[in-house]
Order: sequence, then structure tokens, then C-alpha cells
Amino acid sequence: MIRIIYSWKVEPDNLKLFIETWEKTTNQIHREVAGARGSFMLQSKENPQEIKTVARWDSLEAWNTFWQGSTTNHMKIMHELGERISVEVFKEIDDFTK
Repeated sequence: MIRIIYSWKVEPDNLKLFIETWEKTTNQIHREVAGARGSFMLQSKENPQEIKTVARWDSLEAWNTFWQGSTTNHMKIMHELGERISVEVFKEIDDFTK
């Protein structure tokens, strides 16, 4: 299992639509893409323009397959609404969240 952490900068005027678009996108990916386990979104308390989205995938191979072909309309809209600052890949060691 891996986690992908995306860091975004989203201007206040775009935040509501960015969140709505991300919700549609992440749910579509979870339903349609093999190996996608879903994701969650975080917003910085100190800097509300700073957004993190954290996706869970079965394997690095599944994510790489998705990443190479990720041209969905929703992804394009997200990039128009916010600036993706970074993408980091982490191996999941354990998860005790419920």
C-alpha cells in the first residue's frame, strides 16, 4: 500500500470550486481505476490557501499506470483552479485510523 501526498496552492476565490471538483475527481478515480483506494483533503489552519490531498493506492505500479494516463477533465480543471506544488510518494507502514 502506498500514499501519494499532493501539495496545492489554491486562491481563496477558487477554493469552493476546487473542493467540489476534487470531490468529483477522487470519487470517479476510486470507482473507475484499478488499485485506487480513495483519498482525503486537508487545509492548513495557518495558511488556508495551502491544501494537501492524500491518496491511497494498492501499489506504486497501479498509481504509475494511472499517473501516466491521468488526463481526465476533472484533473485539468483542478490544475486550472490551483497550482500543484509537489507530489510525494510514501510507503504505508501502518494505519490505525478508523
